[in-house]
Order: sequence, then C-alpha cells, then structure tokens
Amino acid sequence: MPADYIAWLRGEGRIVVVGASLAGLRAAETLRAEGFAGSLTMIGDEPYEPYDRPPLSKAVLLGKASAHHTGLPQRRDIDATWRLGVPATGLDLAGRRVRLADGDEVEYDRLLIATGVRARPWPKEDEARLDGVFLLRTRDDAAALYRRLKAGPRRVLVIGAGFSGSEVASACREAGIAVTVAERADGPLVGALGGVIGAVAADLHRDNGVDLRTGVMVTALEGDSAGRVRAAHLSDGSLVETDVVIVSLGAVRNTEWLTGSGLGAGPRGIACDAGCRAFDFRGIVTDDVYVAGDVARSPHALFGYQFLSLEHWGNAVAQAEVAAHNMISHGADRRPHLWVPAFWSAQFGVNIKSVGVPPMGDEIMIAQGSLAERRFVGVYGHQGRVIAAVSFDNTRWLGFYQRMIETGAPFPLDFPTVDRRPEGRRPLPADFPDPSLPTHGPSVTLTGYSPADRRLVFTPSRH
Repeated sequence: MPADYIAWLRGEGRIVVVGASLAGLRAAETLRAEGFAGSLTMIGDEPYEPYDRPPLSKAVLLGKASAHHTGLPQRRDIDATWRLGVPATGLDLAGRRVRLADGDEVEYDRLLIATGVRARPWPKEDEARLDGVFLLRTRDDAAALYRRLKAGPRRVLVIGAGFSGSEVASACREAGIAVTVAERADGPLVGALGGVIGAVAADLHRDNGVDLRTGVMVTALEGDSAGRVRAAHLSDGSLVETDVVIVSLGAVRNTEWLTGSGLGAGPRGIACDAGCRAFDFRGIVTDDVYVAGDVARSPHALFGYQFLSLEHWGNAVAQAEVAAHNMISHGADRRPHLWVPAFWSAQFGVNIKSVGVPPMGDEIMIAQGSLAERRFVGVYGHQGRVIAAVSFDNTRWLGFYQRMIETGAPFPLDFPTVDRRPEGRRPLPADFPDPSLPTHGPSVTLTGYSPADRRLVFTPSRH
C-alpha cells in the first residue's frame, strides 16, 4: 500500500467503528495511541457508552454493583463522534457507507465491525412476551432481572446450563432463591468443557441446592390470566411451577444488517483473515473492512487453521488491538491475531478458568488434583497434541499448560506431577456432545486443513 495513502489515512482519513462495546472501544483507543489523527465515529445500537458485561450475571444480580455503573474505563481520550442508540442497518461496500436506522449514512475509508452477539431469544414469541421471562445480555436486561429477583420470587427457572446460565443459578442460590435448571445435555458446561467436567459441575449445582434437570428440554412456558409466567412444561412430562424464567440458550451473532452487503457474513459470524480483514462472499479478502470480537471468525495457526468464533472478553480486546493496528499500517507492518483463547467463570464459590479450545479435545487427562475434590487441572488432547486445559480452583499452573498449547506439546502427557492422583494417569474420552447441535461453548468450524508441523512457536517481530 502506498506510503502516502497511509500517511493521509492516519492524518485525514475517516474510520468508522460499528459496535460501541468492549472491542470497539479498545480498537478506538489503539487507533489513537498509534497515531491515527483522522475522524473517528463510534456507532452503537444501545444508548450507552461501552460497558462491561461479565458483572451483569454475577455482581449485579447480587446487588453488589449497579447495572448502570458498569462502564468500561477509557484509557485515553479517543476524540470520537458517538452515534449511540441508532443501529446500523446496512453496508454499501462499493460506496464505503454505513446506513443507519434513522436514515442517515456515514462514510468511511476504513471500517471496523465489532457488533458482537445478542442473547438467543425464547423461540415462541407469545411465550417470550410473558411477564417474568427474561434474557440476560444488556445493562437493561440485568437491571430488570435484578429488580425481579430482589422482589423475592418463589422459584426461578433457568433454561440452559452453560456458563451464563450456571452463573445466574449460582447468584440466585447465593441470594437464597429456589432455582431449577433445565439442560438438554447430560450436565452443565458440557458443550464448553465436555462430559467429564460436566459431571463435576452437576454435583456442584446439586450440592448447592439447585434442582438440576438434565437430558430434558423445556417444551412450553405457561402463563396465567394476567399474562404472567406460572409454569414450564418439560420434555419428560414434568411441570415446574415458577414465576421467573431466565432463557440462557447461547448467543446469536449480529450479522443480519450485513445481508446483501457482499461480505462473508452469516449465522456463524463474519469471516476474516488472521489480520482481521473481512472476506467478501467470494472468499476474497477486503482491505478496508476489518472485524473484531465475538462477531469475528478467524483462522488460528495453533488450532489447525480452523476458523474460531470466540465469545471471550480477552479475545475481544486482543483482536480489537490487532485490527486497529493493521487498519493504519503498511502490509509488512501488520501482525496476526494469535491470542490463545482463555475464559473464566465464578460460580458456587469455585473459580473456573480455561485456556485453549476445549471443544476440540478428544480426550482429557486430570494432570493435577482430583475431580472428587473439585480442585484440579484437566488437559485436553487432539491429534496427539495438547489443545486446551481447564482448572477448578487451581489456576497456579495454567500458564504452564498454555505454553504447552503454544508449543504443540505431545498428548497424552508423559511427565509426572507432584499431586497427580490415580484418576489422572490415563486419558479419558472428553465426552463432548454432537458438534452439529448448538452448544454453549465457543464454536469451531472445520476448514479441512491440518498442518503437519506440531511445534509452532511465534515470535513477534520488533521494529
């Protein structure tokens, strides 16, 4: 790319960021930090400046934080024009314009799409409208749910036992509220961490007083004459009386506004290369449209160049910083997004953290600690190499296993550890559900390419 164009872009160019949340904010900060002095426009469908979402299912529901005081700190002044509460409705790639719901159009020289995801709604619209049926994704969702929980419901029903559903159940039990959790898999967290870990999570739920129903689906929600939810019907024929229902069925990527735009966007997200440049529908990479955060699908060299869509806080930050850097850099100065996925959750007093991509694992070994004690590290293997690790109240060595992932260390593990128990001396089937079914874990789409080199070490270039 001509140096004079990059110089013009940095000084006088127009960058538009669609998605005023974590990824969008961190990208804007990076642009300014790296010398972009042109015009910057931030477009967001909510009326709020960027705020932090993880506290919404934890501290906010427990009354330890206010939903409307979870704003993300701005590390520097981004000198942006904010267009909040006005969703983007279309994209003109040839004309380099973003269309807004109010009829306005915003022109750009570079565009970053960071529209993220939204909560998957209850599929029956009439039932979803019943008073007492909630989703939990936004600040307003959390504020409304907190008010209802504070009013003291007789029983809460959580539909779905992924990370969010489990955190909500944990918050309810900590508040002394009776909770039933309905999960169609054999246990909580099975989609994200597999059946071996799901069995531990199931015991954790039940030991904390959760009425956990596994292997069942909610077939209908029933309301009373005033339009308030009163019960849920399950696929095993049972009935759960409840006055609050929290639908936690995963997420939907916000890509509908790009229909007909020519970008490679769909239900699994927006495809982009390792440098965050979006692909068009023909599979040709663009040079003026970039993607970051939950809505992005990008190939990762550590995981067989498979396209990963990751709903992770850390991934949103790292990818946004890479995208912003590449937007205003020469081709030789651009860098790939090689962040190793990491995720954490706190539920029922246990700290759960993972690195890598557990759903890719075929087998799991308990490398340290004990499943029975719920204090352990489990290591996942795929095609003879370490692919991921998860810890329950045992994060001390997780960095060590992350380095094993980064260097393609062999699996099964062939070294002893100080506290490995007999249960960890041989690998077990990780027991993930059928990948064709929706799960609560990060989605992984196969590309059919598997590199022969199992030891990949990336050293960032220094200029």
